[in-house]
Amino acid sequence: MADRRLQVFHAVAKHLSFTKAAEALCMTQPAVTFQVRQLEEQFNTRLFDRAHGRIALTPAGAVAYAHAERILALTAELESRLRDMGGQVAGPLLIGASTTIADFLLPQILGEFKAAHPGVAPSLFAGNSETVQERLRERALDIGFIEGDTYLPALAGERLCSDELQVVCAPGHPLAGRKSVAPGALVEHAYLSREQGSGTREVIDHYLERAGIEPGALHVAMEASSPEALKGLVAAGMGIAIVPRVSVEKEVRLGLLARVPLSPPLSRQLTAVYPRERIQSGLVGAFVQFARQRLNAPPGRQARAEGLALSARSAP
Repeated sequence: MADRRLQVFHAVAKHLSFTKAAEALCMTQPAVTFQVRQLEEQFNTRLFDRAHGRIALTPAGAVAYAHAERILALTAELESRLRDMGGQVAGPLLIGASTTIADFLLPQILGEFKAAHPGVAPSLFAGNSETVQERLRERALDIGFIEGDTYLPALAGERLCSDELQVVCAPGHPLAGRKSVAPGALVEHAYLSREQGSGTREVIDHYLERAGIEPGALHVAMEASSPEALKGLVAAGMGIAIVPRVSVEKEVRLGLLARVPLSPPLSRQLTAVYPRERIQSGLVGAFVQFARQRLNAPPGRQARAEGLALSARSAP
């Protein structure tokens, strides 16, 4: 519904590249250049400075970009509201999630939601909690799922469920087999950490500070930017880590890792966040409600649902 030239300009301004904008819009680069030139002729001003193979927004371009963000967001909101009035749970759904949630919690939920609402076209972006929030602030996502319950002032949030974090180590590590481990014991061992900006790391740092342990007291052997990398390093005997319980179920079952609860226990909130000033669409609301119900389902029910889904995927 929004002017196509405005959509193309917005893509070029976002990527600061005609080539990347063309790829994102599934257009040829000459077609993108033509659309931007038409918009510049309409406004009788340059929107981009082009020099030495690079482009940058002119002052007029920066103003146009800010307005384009609002116009395109309002257009998307209008389309969503009209679908809601028709009782449809359909349309594109742009979801962002922290790496742990994207890897271990959302795939099953998305599959079940898509099966119940075939008209929905979900897209999942995975990054750390900080990156997800930035994308929401830029209106590049409809909804985000992050660890913890602190988020940018421009966002609103809803707590979904609690998630326990535990110490993991190689099966032959001195901590393996313990019934629990106190925070003070962690400083005696090589420690593997998530990167800055990770919601998991923020929760762990706050937990250690409450226990009187500064993060600098840990013997950090290495940082990793994904749960999978962290688990691989732990299994290789590089050190211990604190990870979400749900992320190591398979490795513990196979004997590749040992899991030890913290004492006192460490739990965090999983939170759905979205732009504060945007009216939440019926589709987003339906998905958040579905995700909350699924995440809070009893473990037995979750296992049965996952088993049925696996059987359906393996059926001829």
